[in-house]
Amino acid sequence: MKKKGLRKKLGVSLLAVTMAAGLLAGCGGNAGAAPADDAAGGTQEASGGSAPAAEGEKVFYYGDTTFNAENDESDVNPHNGYSGWACIRYAIGETLFKYSDAMEPEPWLATEYENVDENTWEITLRDGVTFTSGRAMDAQAVKECLDHLIEVHERARGDLKIQEITAEGQTLIIRTEESVPALINYLAEPYGCIIDVAAGITEDGNVSGTGPYMATKVETDKGLTLVKNENYWNGMPKLDTIYVQTISDGDTMTMAMQSGELDGAYGLPYASLPLFESAPYSISSCETSRSFFGAMNYETEALQDANVRKAIAGAIDRENFTKVLMNGNGSPAVGPFPASFAYGDSTVTAQEFNLEASKALLAEAGWTDTDGDGYVDKNGQKLTLRWLTYPSRQELPLLAESVQASMKEIGIDIQVNCTANHLDFIASGDWDIYASAFVTAPTGDPEFFFTTHCLDASSKNRGGYHSDQLEALEAQMSRTFDKAERAKLATQMVQTILDDNGFIFASHLKMSIVSGEGVTGLIAHPCDYYEITADLDKN
Repeated sequence: MKKKGLRKKLGVSLLAVTMAAGLLAGCGGNAGAAPADDAAGGTQEASGGSAPAAEGEKVFYYGDTTFNAENDESDVNPHNGYSGWACIRYAIGETLFKYSDAMEPEPWLATEYENVDENTWEITLRDGVTFTSGRAMDAQAVKECLDHLIEVHERARGDLKIQEITAEGQTLIIRTEESVPALINYLAEPYGCIIDVAAGITEDGNVSGTGPYMATKVETDKGLTLVKNENYWNGMPKLDTIYVQTISDGDTMTMAMQSGELDGAYGLPYASLPLFESAPYSISSCETSRSFFGAMNYETEALQDANVRKAIAGAIDRENFTKVLMNGNGSPAVGPFPASFAYGDSTVTAQEFNLEASKALLAEAGWTDTDGDGYVDKNGQKLTLRWLTYPSRQELPLLAESVQASMKEIGIDIQVNCTANHLDFIASGDWDIYASAFVTAPTGDPEFFFTTHCLDASSKNRGGYHSDQLEALEAQMSRTFDKAERAKLATQMVQTILDDNGFIFASHLKMSIVSGEGVTGLIAHPCDYYEITADLDKN
């Protein structure tokens, strides 16, 4: 009964803490640019966090840092940007295939598939599945969904390369414009959530899916309300209502978890995790391919010099960042993929942390400290670089802090811009190095990272990186079906971008989800997007 009393205070208490945090906390020396408090303040009232539970009703309160426009998750429509992650994380939508703990695709809404030839795939759909709209999920419904997806979603269109879809009963035949060896992996990506497009997509981005829960309220940057799907095909969900609450401030989320105002939380600061290591709390953790890395802007004149990029790469203290600032909740990164992957860190090499070597590289490029102010200069201009990042990932401001300190040691002045409006600065080109967090292998296949970030046609090639060698290797990868050969190609591709120092990698994330008293079924997964499921329960 004590917890119910705390619920009623939720909106007021979290707002007060968030306002205080906003006054006290900066972000990489540029506090005014980072409206983290705006993302968290008042969130709970707006998303329904203070609503009392009816007698006998099971209600769950979940804090999350990711449901916001800053992360391109503005709603739960999988055909909108990266909102598919919210759709699948909050158990609204499901995909034809899902990933095992080993990140291998396995049937979900589909039961089996056959690769008929290089360009043709026959997929058999599961019987007895209905959308929350009441419509049966058959091949025609899936065809309509995928047709709409590739019409409006540029990234999905580029990944899937679908030429034609044929539907007959529960059999779906997909023909691609060219060979897509990783098609089944891509169909398990969150944008592949199967929704009833005939039922429509609401103005606030709500959809009719097949999952154990459906959203009754969707508010960007604030949260959403979920109610159980009474007709779920895979068993009755155990909770009646779930309130997902966007909380970007780590201290606010920590206090809410401690007070019992939240039943579970994703995205807590690493410094807070020791508080929840013993009963009545529990922590579910696993290694993921989420990587923290910086992309160089090739429009910046100084960064066009290979020695300058190499010097920067050699001044990133990965060990200190991961072990000290991240409290060991991750592993230092060499490249985009963890060492456990067949094409991961153990197969490639990168510039080692060596400040003296970085100073020598800068001097070789003509950057020396001629006026004794501690910063290198050239032709009368100090080497100042704008480090752009965002606050919703707790680790990114810490990375900016670490980089700013180590770069000063080699004479580079790093000006940090840590802001929720980072995409506006990307669009305007007002940045030199952009640091972000990204799940590099969410499909269990290496090609995903390169096609999204490193190629001429990549939607997230923010800095205009180009490599003839990489383009040629990707042309090979796109036609290669054998997994071992794909792994070899991936290793060569990773080494190519590391040799160019167009991207600098700092750490891979260990994902942790905290559960409160009596909570079961909240389990971390390597893909970083299966969170709420029909098994989630609270006693």
